[in-house]
Amino acid sequence: MDSAEYERKIAARFATFDQDGSGYIDREDFSAAAKAVLAEFGTKARSDKGQAIFGGAEAFWQGMAGIADVDGDQRVSREEFVTGAAKRLRDNPQRFAEIARPFLRAVIAVADEDGGGATPAAAARVLSVLGTPVEVAGTIAAALDTDGDGRISEDEILAAFAGYCGVEAPDA
Repeated sequence: MDSAEYERKIAARFATFDQDGSGYIDREDFSAAAKAVLAEFGTKARSDKGQAIFGGAEAFWQGMAGIADVDGDQRVSREEFVTGAAKRLRDNPQRFAEIARPFLRAVIAVADEDGGGATPAAAARVLSVLGTPVEVAGTIAAALDTDGDGRISEDEILAAFAGYCGVEAPDA
């Protein structure tokens, strides 16, 4: 992978987390993601599922800040992300996926509308409200169901998230 491609991928990762487009990743970005998912599925914030998604979002933010907020200002700049988070994502994407586990688990629970697990259609809705273009969200969501059972498990989503985050450096 050349450096231009790497920079493009890192910029996409940063933009995914910077939900409000402020140029920083902060607690509000994680809260906004939680609110968007809850609104999409008509789940109340004060419900058990709502509380789980907010708790997961906070845990995810704390994990992100712990690895990338070098200056301690409670926000992660693009530079901090590229130099801190991206390196750690590259070095250990599975560990980073584990930081995201509580949030991803809660999102799956909210998207599971019938008690049988999140479907690719529900996952596409999640991806869309989190900023994935609608025209590709369905294709991406379908690919998450790696065992072809029509449901997306926590393990499948964690593996996909680790893969998404595991950007190799140029000349790696």
